[in-house]
Amino acid sequence: MRIRRILVPTDFSQASDAALAQARELAGALGASIRLVHVLDDAAVAGALAADGLGHDAALLTGPVAGTIVEYAQSHAADLIVMGTHGRSGVAHLLLGSVAERVVRTAPCPVLTVRQHPLPASVAETCMAVVPLPVQA
Repeated sequence: MRIRRILVPTDFSQASDAALAQARELAGALGASIRLVHVLDDAAVAGALAADGLGHDAALLTGPVAGTIVEYAQSHAADLIVMGTHGRSGVAHLLLGSVAERVVRTAPCPVLTVRQHPLPASVAETCMAVVPLPVQA
């Protein structure tokens, strides 16, 4: 199996940043491309955002989060999904569920989950370059 297209869903958390860092390493080693996606489950909120600035390697989607990620991976022929997991367990996992778990169970391709951990400063700076933050005057 050749990995050419890596899908990285993000919720802009530390776990997602760690997954993006891992995906960048894999993409560099394999010569693969990365597609970054963010899913909003509220269409009204998504309609208020401008998606024009996301570029060709990122997408803003709406719908049920896990299902939308899986559908996007299938329709865009992703070879691998790399996503963060918050590592919730017990009651928190029972009440909140796990998007990563649902994606793993239903994805059309392999899924690499990356546990949340603090990022080294150099990786955090790289992630900031991918998803720029507003500059305060």
